[in-house]
Amino acid sequence: MRSFIRNRGQVGIAILCLGVVGVEVEESRTEKWVTAWATSQQELGEHEISDATVRMIARVTSPGASVRLRLDNTYGQMELRISGVSVGLRMRDAALVPGSNRNVRFTGSAHVTIPPGGSVRSDPIEMRVLAYQDLAISLYVPGSSVRPSQHRGARVTSYLSATNAGDVRSDETGAAFVDTTASMFWLKSIDVLSDYTMGAVVAFGDSITDGSCVPVDGYDRWEDWLGIRLNLDSADKSSSRPYTAIVNEGIGGNTVTFDGLVPPPVSTPGVRRLERDVFSHSGVTHVILFMGTNDLRREATAQQVIAGMEEIISRVKDRELRIIGVTIIPRHDRAPVGENTGWNSEKTSARNRVNEWIRSEAGFDAVFDFDASVRDSDNLDRIDPAFDCDGIHPSPRGYYEMATSVPLDLFRQ
Repeated sequence: MRSFIRNRGQVGIAILCLGVVGVEVEESRTEKWVTAWATSQQELGEHEISDATVRMIARVTSPGASVRLRLDNTYGQMELRISGVSVGLRMRDAALVPGSNRNVRFTGSAHVTIPPGGSVRSDPIEMRVLAYQDLAISLYVPGSSVRPSQHRGARVTSYLSATNAGDVRSDETGAAFVDTTASMFWLKSIDVLSDYTMGAVVAFGDSITDGSCVPVDGYDRWEDWLGIRLNLDSADKSSSRPYTAIVNEGIGGNTVTFDGLVPPPVSTPGVRRLERDVFSHSGVTHVILFMGTNDLRREATAQQVIAGMEEIISRVKDRELRIIGVTIIPRHDRAPVGENTGWNSEKTSARNRVNEWIRSEAGFDAVFDFDASVRDSDNLDRIDPAFDCDGIHPSPRGYYEMATSVPLDLFRQ
Protein backbone atom coordinates (compact mmCIF):
# COMPACT_ATOMS: atom_id res chain seq x y z
CA MET A 1 0.00 0.00 0.00
CA ARG A 2 1.29 3.46 -0.91
CA SER A 3 0.43 6.71 0.84
CA PHE A 4 0.77 10.27 -0.38
CA ILE A 5 0.79 12.84 2.44
CA ARG A 6 0.84 16.63 2.30
CA ASN A 7 0.89 18.39 5.64
CA ARG A 8 -1.29 21.39 6.41
CA GLY A 9 -0.60 22.38 10.02
CA GLN A 10 -1.39 19.34 12.10
CA VAL A 11 -3.58 17.73 9.46
CA GLY A 12 -2.11 15.26 7.00
CA ILE A 13 -3.81 15.06 3.64
CA ALA A 14 -3.50 11.45 2.63
CA ILE A 15 -4.34 9.68 -0.53
CA LEU A 16 -4.32 5.95 0.12
CA CYS A 17 -3.66 3.78 -2.91
CA LEU A 18 -4.86 0.23 -2.47
CA GLY A 19 -3.73 -1.07 -5.83
CA VAL A 20 -2.41 -0.10 -9.19
CA VAL A 21 -4.73 2.49 -10.71
CA GLY A 22 -4.91 3.75 -14.27
CA VAL A 23 -4.80 2.46 -17.78
CA GLU A 24 -1.85 1.43 -19.82
CA VAL A 25 -0.86 4.23 -22.19
CA GLU A 26 -1.55 3.30 -25.76
CA GLU A 27 1.24 4.12 -28.15
CA SER A 28 -0.99 3.93 -31.19
CA ARG A 29 -3.02 6.96 -32.19
CA THR A 30 -6.22 5.18 -33.17
CA GLU A 31 -9.26 7.45 -32.88
CA LYS A 32 -11.90 6.44 -30.35
CA TRP A 33 -15.09 7.89 -28.94
CA VAL A 34 -14.76 9.30 -25.42
CA THR A 35 -17.42 11.04 -23.36
CA ALA A 36 -16.01 14.53 -22.73
CA TRP A 37 -19.01 16.06 -20.93
CA ALA A 38 -22.13 14.73 -19.23
CA THR A 39 -24.69 15.54 -16.58
CA SER A 40 -27.28 13.62 -14.55
CA GLN A 41 -30.93 14.26 -15.25
CA GLN A 42 -32.78 14.25 -11.97
CA GLU A 43 -36.35 15.51 -12.40
CA LEU A 44 -39.08 16.92 -14.62
CA GLY A 45 -38.62 20.68 -14.76
CA GLU A 46 -41.36 23.21 -14.10
CA HIS A 47 -40.43 25.50 -17.00
CA GLU A 48 -42.78 25.07 -19.98
CA ILE A 49 -41.47 25.42 -23.54
CA SER A 50 -43.82 26.24 -26.41
CA ASP A 51 -42.67 26.56 -30.04
CA ALA A 52 -39.28 27.78 -28.88
CA THR A 53 -35.56 27.09 -29.07
CA VAL A 54 -33.26 26.35 -26.14
CA ARG A 55 -29.48 26.81 -26.37
CA MET A 56 -27.67 24.63 -23.83
CA ILE A 57 -24.03 25.42 -22.99
CA ALA A 58 -21.61 22.57 -22.23
CA ARG A 59 -17.82 22.59 -21.83
CA VAL A 60 -16.05 19.53 -23.24
CA THR A 61 -12.97 18.41 -21.30
CA SER A 62 -11.10 16.73 -24.12
CA PRO A 63 -10.33 17.57 -27.76
CA GLY A 64 -11.68 15.82 -30.81
CA ALA A 65 -12.20 15.92 -34.58
CA SER A 66 -15.93 15.06 -34.40
CA VAL A 67 -18.65 15.14 -31.76
CA ARG A 68 -21.89 13.31 -31.15
CA LEU A 69 -24.72 14.25 -28.80
CA ARG A 70 -26.94 12.22 -26.51
CA LEU A 71 -30.41 13.50 -25.61
CA ASP A 72 -32.44 11.88 -22.83
CA ASN A 73 -36.10 12.17 -21.89
CA THR A 74 -35.56 10.31 -18.62
CA TYR A 75 -38.31 12.00 -16.59
CA GLY A 76 -40.52 13.13 -19.46
CA GLN A 77 -44.12 12.04 -19.09
CA MET A 78 -44.89 12.45 -22.79
CA GLU A 79 -43.20 11.76 -26.10
CA LEU A 80 -40.69 14.53 -26.87
CA ARG A 81 -40.53 15.86 -30.41
CA ILE A 82 -37.46 17.90 -31.40
CA SER A 83 -37.68 19.35 -34.90
CA GLY A 84 -34.10 20.53 -35.24
CA VAL A 85 -30.78 20.36 -33.40
CA SER A 86 -27.60 22.36 -34.03
CA VAL A 87 -24.21 22.52 -32.35
CA GLY A 88 -21.74 25.40 -32.56
CA LEU A 89 -18.74 26.88 -30.79
CA ARG A 90 -19.83 29.33 -28.09
CA MET A 91 -18.10 32.73 -28.30
CA ARG A 92 -19.76 34.54 -25.38
CA ASP A 93 -23.17 34.39 -23.71
CA ALA A 94 -25.55 32.92 -26.34
CA ALA A 95 -23.41 34.10 -29.29
CA LEU A 96 -21.54 31.61 -31.47
CA VAL A 97 -18.27 31.78 -33.32
CA PRO A 98 -19.43 32.91 -36.78
CA GLY A 99 -19.74 30.04 -39.20
CA SER A 100 -19.32 27.34 -36.55
CA ASN A 101 -22.96 26.20 -36.27
CA ARG A 102 -23.61 22.68 -37.60
CA ASN A 103 -26.90 20.85 -38.13
CA VAL A 104 -27.25 17.58 -36.23
CA ARG A 105 -28.93 14.45 -37.57
CA PHE A 106 -30.26 11.28 -35.98
CA THR A 107 -29.94 8.24 -38.26
CA GLY A 108 -29.97 10.71 -41.12
CA SER A 109 -33.03 12.69 -40.02
CA ALA A 110 -33.12 16.33 -38.85
CA HIS A 111 -36.04 15.46 -36.57
CA VAL A 112 -36.09 13.14 -33.60
CA THR A 113 -38.79 11.86 -31.26
CA ILE A 114 -37.83 10.51 -27.84
CA PRO A 115 -40.34 8.39 -25.89
CA PRO A 116 -40.85 8.89 -22.14
CA GLY A 117 -37.77 7.52 -20.41
CA GLY A 118 -35.96 7.20 -23.73
CA SER A 119 -32.51 8.17 -24.98
CA VAL A 120 -31.08 8.91 -28.44
CA ARG A 121 -27.57 9.49 -29.74
CA SER A 122 -26.90 11.65 -32.78
CA ASP A 123 -24.93 10.82 -35.89
CA PRO A 124 -21.31 12.05 -35.74
CA ILE A 125 -20.85 15.75 -36.53
CA GLU A 126 -17.53 16.67 -38.07
CA MET A 127 -16.34 19.54 -35.87
CA ARG A 128 -12.90 20.07 -34.41
CA VAL A 129 -13.14 21.03 -30.74
CA LEU A 130 -10.49 21.88 -28.18
CA ALA A 131 -10.25 20.74 -24.58
CA TYR A 132 -12.24 23.07 -22.31
CA GLN A 133 -14.13 24.64 -25.20
CA ASP A 134 -17.76 25.66 -24.72
CA LEU A 135 -20.25 24.16 -27.15
CA ALA A 136 -23.75 25.55 -27.72
CA ILE A 137 -26.39 22.92 -28.44
CA SER A 138 -29.61 24.45 -29.80
CA LEU A 139 -32.84 22.41 -29.72
CA TYR A 140 -36.03 23.53 -31.44
CA VAL A 141 -39.12 22.22 -29.59
CA PRO A 142 -42.30 22.85 -31.62
CA GLY A 143 -44.78 21.54 -29.06
CA SER A 144 -46.84 23.39 -26.50
CA SER A 145 -46.15 23.57 -22.73
CA VAL A 146 -43.38 20.96 -22.92
CA ARG A 147 -41.69 20.38 -19.57
CA PRO A 148 -38.03 19.31 -19.84
CA SER A 149 -36.31 16.35 -18.27
CA GLN A 150 -33.44 18.20 -16.63
CA HIS A 151 -30.46 18.48 -14.36
CA ARG A 152 -31.44 21.28 -12.01
CA GLY A 153 -28.07 22.32 -10.59
CA ALA A 154 -25.99 22.67 -13.76
CA ARG A 155 -24.32 25.86 -12.47
CA VAL A 156 -23.81 26.99 -16.04
CA THR A 157 -25.92 29.62 -17.78
CA SER A 158 -27.91 28.39 -20.79
CA TYR A 159 -30.32 30.35 -22.96
CA LEU A 160 -33.97 30.30 -24.08
CA SER A 161 -35.80 32.05 -26.90
CA ALA A 162 -39.17 33.68 -26.31
CA THR A 163 -42.29 31.54 -26.40
CA ASN A 164 -43.55 31.14 -29.99
CA ALA A 165 -40.24 32.42 -31.39
CA GLY A 166 -40.01 29.22 -33.41
CA ASP A 167 -36.80 27.77 -34.80
CA VAL A 168 -33.99 30.28 -34.16
CA ARG A 169 -31.13 27.77 -34.08
CA SER A 170 -29.38 29.60 -36.93
CA ASP A 171 -29.04 32.83 -34.92
CA GLU A 172 -25.30 33.00 -34.26
CA THR A 173 -25.52 36.46 -32.65
CA GLY A 174 -27.58 35.11 -29.75
CA ALA A 175 -30.01 38.02 -29.98
CA ALA A 176 -33.04 35.72 -30.22
CA PHE A 177 -32.23 34.13 -26.85
CA VAL A 178 -33.90 36.48 -24.39
CA ASP A 179 -34.04 34.38 -21.23
CA THR A 180 -31.62 32.24 -19.21
CA THR A 181 -31.62 29.11 -17.08
CA ALA A 182 -29.07 27.42 -14.84
CA SER A 183 -30.64 24.01 -15.51
CA MET A 184 -29.66 21.63 -18.30
CA PHE A 185 -32.61 20.54 -20.49
CA TRP A 186 -32.49 17.10 -22.21
CA LEU A 187 -28.79 17.19 -23.08
CA LYS A 188 -27.20 14.18 -21.40
CA SER A 189 -23.70 13.86 -22.85
CA ILE A 190 -21.23 14.86 -25.55
CA ASP A 191 -18.72 12.39 -26.99
CA VAL A 192 -15.62 13.42 -28.93
CA LEU A 193 -13.79 11.34 -31.50
CA SER A 194 -10.23 11.71 -30.35
CA ASP A 195 -6.80 10.26 -30.92
CA TYR A 196 -5.36 12.34 -28.07
CA THR A 197 -7.49 11.15 -25.15
CA MET A 198 -6.59 8.37 -22.74
CA GLY A 199 -10.18 7.92 -21.54
CA ALA A 200 -12.96 9.33 -19.37
CA VAL A 201 -13.02 9.59 -15.57
CA VAL A 202 -16.57 9.68 -14.14
CA ALA A 203 -17.09 11.59 -10.88
CA PHE A 204 -20.11 9.78 -9.43
CA GLY A 205 -21.46 11.70 -6.48
CA ASP A 206 -23.87 14.01 -4.71
CA SER A 207 -24.05 17.81 -4.20
CA ILE A 208 -20.34 18.05 -3.32
CA THR A 209 -19.61 16.76 -6.83
CA ASP A 210 -22.55 18.65 -8.35
CA GLY A 211 -20.92 21.81 -6.99
CA SER A 212 -23.08 23.33 -4.26
CA CYS A 213 -21.65 26.69 -3.12
CA VAL A 214 -19.75 27.41 -6.34
CA PRO A 215 -20.80 30.46 -8.39
CA VAL A 216 -22.70 29.94 -11.63
CA ASP A 217 -20.24 29.81 -14.56
CA GLY A 218 -17.30 29.71 -12.15
CA TYR A 219 -16.19 26.11 -12.85
CA ASP A 220 -14.85 25.86 -9.29
CA ARG A 221 -15.91 22.29 -8.48
CA TRP A 222 -13.28 19.82 -7.31
CA GLU A 223 -13.52 17.77 -10.52
CA ASP A 224 -13.12 20.97 -12.60
CA TRP A 225 -9.81 21.67 -10.86
CA LEU A 226 -8.76 18.02 -11.12
CA GLY A 227 -9.42 18.00 -14.85
CA ILE A 228 -7.41 21.16 -15.40
CA ARG A 229 -4.51 19.73 -13.40
CA LEU A 230 -4.59 16.51 -15.41
CA ASN A 231 -4.63 18.28 -18.75
CA LEU A 232 -1.93 20.80 -17.84
CA ASP A 233 0.41 18.17 -16.44
CA SER A 234 3.51 18.79 -18.53
CA ALA A 235 5.11 15.50 -17.49
CA ASP A 236 2.62 13.61 -19.64
CA LYS A 237 2.76 15.67 -22.84
CA SER A 238 5.18 13.17 -24.34
CA SER A 239 2.43 10.54 -24.15
CA SER A 240 0.56 9.64 -27.33
CA ARG A 241 -2.68 10.32 -25.39
CA PRO A 242 -1.99 13.28 -23.07
CA TYR A 243 -5.63 14.21 -22.34
CA THR A 244 -8.08 12.80 -19.81
CA ALA A 245 -11.79 13.63 -19.96
CA ILE A 246 -13.61 14.41 -16.71
CA VAL A 247 -17.35 13.68 -16.52
CA ASN A 248 -19.49 15.15 -13.70
CA GLU A 249 -22.31 12.80 -12.72
CA GLY A 250 -23.18 14.46 -9.41
CA ILE A 251 -26.74 15.09 -8.18
CA GLY A 252 -27.59 17.30 -5.21
CA GLY A 253 -28.94 15.22 -2.32
CA ASN A 254 -28.05 11.92 -4.00
CA THR A 255 -27.66 8.76 -1.96
CA VAL A 256 -25.94 5.41 -2.41
CA THR A 257 -29.02 3.43 -1.38
CA PHE A 258 -32.79 3.90 -1.31
CA ASP A 259 -34.68 1.42 0.86
CA GLY A 260 -35.53 2.48 4.41
CA LEU A 261 -34.18 6.02 4.25
CA VAL A 262 -36.11 8.69 6.18
CA PRO A 263 -37.19 10.86 4.51
CA PRO A 264 -36.96 9.00 1.17
CA PRO A 265 -34.40 10.34 -1.33
CA VAL A 266 -35.55 12.80 -3.96
CA SER A 267 -33.33 11.43 -6.74
CA THR A 268 -32.46 8.05 -8.23
CA PRO A 269 -29.81 6.52 -5.90
CA GLY A 270 -26.35 5.51 -6.98
CA VAL A 271 -27.03 1.77 -7.03
CA ARG A 272 -29.94 2.37 -9.45
CA ARG A 273 -28.37 4.93 -11.80
CA LEU A 274 -25.00 3.30 -12.34
CA GLU A 275 -25.90 1.95 -15.78
CA ARG A 276 -27.44 5.22 -16.98
CA ASP A 277 -24.80 7.60 -15.62
CA VAL A 278 -21.57 5.58 -15.80
CA PHE A 279 -21.63 2.42 -17.91
CA SER A 280 -23.49 4.01 -20.84
CA HIS A 281 -20.65 6.49 -21.46
CA SER A 282 -17.87 6.00 -23.99
CA GLY A 283 -14.24 5.31 -23.13
CA VAL A 284 -14.65 5.22 -19.34
CA THR A 285 -11.52 4.05 -17.52
CA HIS A 286 -12.09 5.23 -13.91
CA VAL A 287 -15.06 5.82 -11.61
CA ILE A 288 -14.71 8.06 -8.54
CA LEU A 289 -17.36 7.13 -5.94
CA PHE A 290 -18.04 10.08 -3.60
CA MET A 291 -21.34 9.57 -1.76
CA GLY A 292 -22.74 8.50 1.60
CA THR A 293 -23.34 11.68 3.58
CA ASN A 294 -26.99 11.93 2.47
CA ASP A 295 -27.70 8.29 3.37
CA LEU A 296 -26.42 8.91 6.89
CA ARG A 297 -28.41 12.14 7.18
CA ARG A 298 -31.50 10.10 6.26
CA GLU A 299 -30.91 7.69 9.15
CA ALA A 300 -29.02 4.95 7.28
CA THR A 301 -26.59 2.90 9.32
CA ALA A 302 -22.92 2.70 8.47
CA GLN A 303 -23.45 -0.90 7.38
CA GLN A 304 -26.23 0.10 4.96
CA VAL A 305 -23.91 2.61 3.29
CA ILE A 306 -21.08 0.08 3.17
CA ALA A 307 -23.36 -2.56 1.61
CA GLY A 308 -24.45 -0.12 -1.10
CA MET A 309 -20.86 0.86 -1.85
CA GLU A 310 -19.86 -2.81 -2.01
CA GLU A 311 -22.49 -3.38 -4.69
CA ILE A 312 -21.20 -0.43 -6.73
CA ILE A 313 -17.58 -1.55 -6.35
CA SER A 314 -18.45 -5.05 -7.51
CA ARG A 315 -20.40 -3.87 -10.55
CA VAL A 316 -17.68 -1.43 -11.61
CA LYS A 317 -14.97 -4.06 -11.30
CA ASP A 318 -17.10 -6.52 -13.25
CA ARG A 319 -16.78 -4.04 -16.14
CA GLU A 320 -12.97 -4.10 -15.68
CA LEU A 321 -12.95 -0.40 -14.76
CA ARG A 322 -10.89 1.15 -11.97
CA ILE A 323 -12.84 2.50 -9.00
CA ILE A 324 -11.60 5.14 -6.58
CA GLY A 325 -13.28 5.70 -3.22
CA VAL A 326 -13.57 9.06 -1.47
CA THR A 327 -13.91 9.55 2.26
CA ILE A 328 -17.00 11.44 3.46
CA ILE A 329 -16.10 14.96 4.55
CA PRO A 330 -17.22 16.37 7.93
CA ARG A 331 -20.73 17.68 8.42
CA HIS A 332 -21.60 20.11 11.22
CA ASP A 333 -24.30 19.26 13.76
CA ARG A 334 -27.76 20.58 12.85
CA ALA A 335 -31.07 20.24 14.68
CA PRO A 336 -33.88 18.53 12.74
CA VAL A 337 -36.15 20.94 10.85
CA GLY A 338 -39.31 19.64 9.17
CA GLU A 339 -38.38 16.66 6.98
CA ASN A 340 -34.67 17.44 7.34
CA THR A 341 -33.50 15.02 10.02
CA GLY A 342 -30.38 17.07 10.73
CA TRP A 343 -26.98 15.86 11.85
CA ASN A 344 -25.64 14.79 15.25
CA SER A 345 -22.77 13.03 16.96
CA GLU A 346 -24.25 9.58 16.22
CA LYS A 347 -24.22 10.32 12.50
CA THR A 348 -20.67 11.60 12.76
CA SER A 349 -19.70 8.29 14.40
CA ALA A 350 -21.32 6.41 11.51
CA ARG A 351 -19.44 8.64 9.03
CA ASN A 352 -16.15 7.85 10.76
CA ARG A 353 -16.94 4.12 10.62
CA VAL A 354 -17.66 4.31 6.87
CA ASN A 355 -14.45 6.28 6.33
CA GLU A 356 -12.41 3.72 8.25
CA TRP A 357 -13.85 1.03 5.98
CA ILE A 358 -13.15 3.09 2.83
CA ARG A 359 -9.52 3.64 3.86
CA SER A 360 -8.63 0.15 4.92
CA GLU A 361 -11.20 -2.52 4.06
CA ALA A 362 -13.25 -1.64 0.98
CA GLY A 363 -10.92 -2.84 -1.75
CA PHE A 364 -11.02 0.31 -3.84
CA ASP A 365 -8.22 0.64 -6.38
CA ALA A 366 -7.32 3.91 -4.65
CA VAL A 367 -8.75 6.31 -2.06
CA PHE A 368 -8.96 10.11 -2.08
CA ASP A 369 -8.98 11.19 1.56
CA PHE A 370 -11.01 14.38 1.12
CA ASP A 371 -12.04 14.13 4.78
CA ALA A 372 -8.42 14.76 5.75
CA SER A 373 -8.13 17.48 3.09
CA VAL A 374 -10.78 19.82 4.48
CA ARG A 375 -11.30 18.97 8.16
CA ASP A 376 -10.44 21.41 10.93
CA SER A 377 -7.20 20.47 12.73
CA ASP A 378 -8.75 21.70 16.00
CA ASN A 379 -11.95 19.67 15.55
CA LEU A 380 -11.70 16.76 13.13
CA ASP A 381 -15.50 16.46 12.92
CA ARG A 382 -15.95 19.91 11.38
CA ILE A 383 -14.84 21.53 8.11
CA ASP A 384 -11.92 23.94 8.45
CA PRO A 385 -13.38 27.49 8.47
CA ALA A 386 -11.05 28.43 5.60
CA PHE A 387 -12.68 25.75 3.42
CA ASP A 388 -16.28 25.86 4.70
CA CYS A 389 -19.36 27.18 2.91
CA ASP A 390 -22.31 26.09 5.04
CA GLY A 391 -21.21 23.29 7.37
CA ILE A 392 -22.07 20.70 4.70
CA HIS A 393 -20.29 21.75 1.50
CA PRO A 394 -16.81 23.14 0.91
CA SER A 395 -16.33 26.65 -0.39
CA PRO A 396 -14.69 27.09 -3.81
CA ARG A 397 -11.37 27.27 -1.95
CA GLY A 398 -12.23 24.00 -0.24
CA TYR A 399 -12.97 22.33 -3.58
CA TYR A 400 -9.59 23.52 -4.82
CA GLU A 401 -7.94 22.02 -1.71
CA MET A 402 -9.56 18.67 -2.40
CA ALA A 403 -8.52 18.61 -6.05
CA THR A 404 -4.91 19.60 -5.38
CA SER A 405 -4.53 16.73 -2.89
CA VAL A 406 -4.89 14.13 -5.69
CA PRO A 407 -1.67 12.66 -7.15
CA LEU A 408 -2.02 12.83 -10.91
CA ASP A 409 -0.02 9.67 -11.56
CA LEU A 410 -2.97 7.61 -10.32
CA PHE A 411 -4.54 8.14 -13.75
CA ARG A 412 -1.37 7.71 -15.80
CA GLN A 413 -0.03 4.33 -14.82
